[in-house]
Order: sequence, then structure tokens, then C-alpha cells
Amino acid sequence: MTARGSLVIAVTAILAGVVIGVVGGAFRWCLQTAERLRLDLVGWAHQLPGPGWLIPVAAAAAGAALAALIVRRQPLAAGSGIQHVEAVYHGHARPPLIGLMFGKFVGGVLAIGSGLVLGREGPTVHMGAAVGAQAARGARLGDADIRMMQTAVGGAGLAVAFNAPIAGVLFAVEEVTKAFRLQMVLATTLASATAVGCSRLILGNHPDFAVASMAAPALAWLPLFLVFGVLTGLLGAVYNQTVLWFLDHVTAVARIPAIVKATAIGALVGLASVVVPLSVGDGQTLTQLLLGGHTLVLALVAGYLAIRFVAGPLCYSAALPGGLFAPLLAVGALWGVLFVGVFGLVWPHDVTSLAIPMAIVGMAAFFSATVRAPVTGMVIVIEMTATTAVTVPMLGATAAAVLAAQLVGSPPIYDSLRERMLPERPAGGVPDDQDGQ
Repeated sequence: MTARGSLVIAVTAILAGVVIGVVGGAFRWCLQTAERLRLDLVGWAHQLPGPGWLIPVAAAAAGAALAALIVRRQPLAAGSGIQHVEAVYHGHARPPLIGLMFGKFVGGVLAIGSGLVLGREGPTVHMGAAVGAQAARGARLGDADIRMMQTAVGGAGLAVAFNAPIAGVLFAVEEVTKAFRLQMVLATTLASATAVGCSRLILGNHPDFAVASMAAPALAWLPLFLVFGVLTGLLGAVYNQTVLWFLDHVTAVARIPAIVKATAIGALVGLASVVVPLSVGDGQTLTQLLLGGHTLVLALVAGYLAIRFVAGPLCYSAALPGGLFAPLLAVGALWGVLFVGVFGLVWPHDVTSLAIPMAIVGMAAFFSATVRAPVTGMVIVIEMTATTAVTVPMLGATAAAVLAAQLVGSPPIYDSLRERMLPERPAGGVPDDQDGQ
């Protein structure tokens, strides 16, 4: 590529990064506000006489129903969108149009803000892809560069979702393209840096999770982390199968309208929010409690884990705007705390000091076992927690988790979702009907 062409791509990536940084930052601010309002509503409903608990249930059902109406008008807004970004890059689908931003933004706020166990990164990645594709069209770039730019700015969208600029670059390289191309890396780096800088003007210039300074776990514990990694890989394989099972048994049931299914799932989530408020939502608040050293009864940790392990796949099957990444981090943190708690029941010495390190490692290992992007997973967690004390056990546990998931034949979740999105793709062609699921 000529020097002028490289300059055009660089400027386009920076400008697109500004847009997704502002839009993604506003999206996250809306989600944070919605969660506070939802928790306040649940607290207020508990104080009401009679069946006051029905109010949060109705609110969650209404939010899911409205999000489903948006998806009905804009089907590509359904689901995560990450698999669509990957399909576009590989030439199997058309780049998204800028109008997708409305569906992902408003639909995502309604669905995730209602308490559904969905991730914010799906909408921000897909919105970033739409911004990148539109910016590339405006710069009169060719088809290949349009696909490249939608991927680069989609990576910036992930960077905004997790306040993790380096992870955004790695996501584009490791998960989407699965190859190192300098032009792609430069474009994603510029877009991610600009996007995160703009989003921090809205959200604040600090890591997503506040984690106290800690010493690195003794190397004698490394075998325990490896065992934990193997078990995490098996758990990740089960989680992926759970996601696909719900898609088969909920989304694939055509005789029930999508809006009815979404409303019913929203009502279930609303009921769960009344009984156990922190068991729903994207898991940011619950994960912060665990990483902040808040002590939870082991049975409560197990209960949170069980609910979120099923609720995430169930909510994803509602085909509403929202992803899988963020809920995976909460499940991984819960699993790490539970593992240490159970181990402490049989180990003669106190192991509570391992709870937070294992929770951090669990976030990276579980993410990597399901998505199969280990470097991205580790860097996301390191950037979100601003801690490197557990890097060595994290490397070992994550590698063990990925290996275990591979050995049992569990494919990466987004490979499975992309195949389902394009079931009848003609050879060498781009499908006419794009589905975000």
C-alpha cells in the first residue's frame, strides 16, 4: 500500500475511534445508570405491601419485549454481533450499515439494563464495526479495506467495553483475523487508543475493577492452579454446550413468537432479581465484590455460580442485543472463589489468601476456554484489574484450560455461532439474509 493509502487508513481509524469512543462510553454510562435504577427499584419493591415484587418482574419483561421489537425491525441487532464481524472479515457477509447503531444501542440498554445476563461488549463491537465500515465508505476505500476497517474499529469497540485498549488490538488479531497483518494492527491500535481515551472522558480514567495490591502466589501453589485450569477447561466446554442447547431449544422453536419468548425470559430474570439481585445483570457489581475481598458464604457463591451459569445461555437465546464476554468474567470469578473455598475444606491450612488470585485467574481461564482466545482473555483481565501479580499462575491455568477444552472436542463458541449464522452460505458468495444470532 502507498504512503498516502496508509495515511488515509490511519486518519480514518482515528476519526472512527473518536466516534465509537463517545458512543461506547455513553452506552456504558447508560448501562451503569440502568443497573443503579434497577437495584433501587428492587429495593423499593421489597418495601411495598402485597405483591410489590411484581413491579421489577414487569419492568424486566417490558424491557426485554421492547428490545425484541427493535430486533424485529432490525434483525442484525440480535445477539452478540461478534460472529457477524468475523463473517464480514472473511467475506461471508456484508459489512453492517450505520443504522445498526440505533438497534444495538437502544436495544442493548433495554435488554442489559433490564437485568438480562448479557455482555456489553457485543453491542460495542458491532457498533464499532458499523462505524468503521461507514468511515471506510466515506473515505472511498475498497471492499477489502472496508472489511479491515470494520474489524479494526470493532476491536476498538471491545476495548471500550472493557476499558482495555491492548485487548482490543489482540481481539482483532487473535479472535477475528487469526493472523498478524501490520495494516490491521496499526489501524486497530489507533482506533483503540483513541476510542478508550474518549470513553474515559465519560467514565473516568481508572481500571474497571479496584483490586488491592497483592503479593504473587507462592510457586508451590502452581500445581493447584494447573488443576484448576484443567477443571475450568472442562467447565468451559459444558458452558459452550449449554449456550448451544438453549439456542436449539428456545430460539429454534418457531411456533412461539420471538417477542413472547423474550418477554418470558425477561420476566424470569426480573423474578431472579427480586430474590437474588446480584444473580442477574452483566456481573460487573458482583465481580467487584469478589475482587474487592468481600466475603460471601460458600453456599451463596455456589448459588450465584449455578444461576449465572444457566441464566447467561438462557438470556442469550432470547436473541436480544447483548454478548457473552462480560458474563463469562463473572462466572470465572465465582468459579475461582468456589474452587478455593472447596479446597479449603480439605486442606489443613488457611487458603483464603488464594481467593482473589484464583478469582482473577478464573476470569481469564474461563474466558479462554470458551472463546479460545487465551492471550486476549489474559490481557483483558490484566487491564481491567491493573494487576500483574498473578501472571505466572494465570498463564499456566489458562493454557491448561484451553488444552482441556480442545482435548474434549469443544469448539470455540464464536465458531459455532458463526456457523449457525450462515447455515446455507453459497460457495464463494455472500448471503442475502444476515442474522445476528
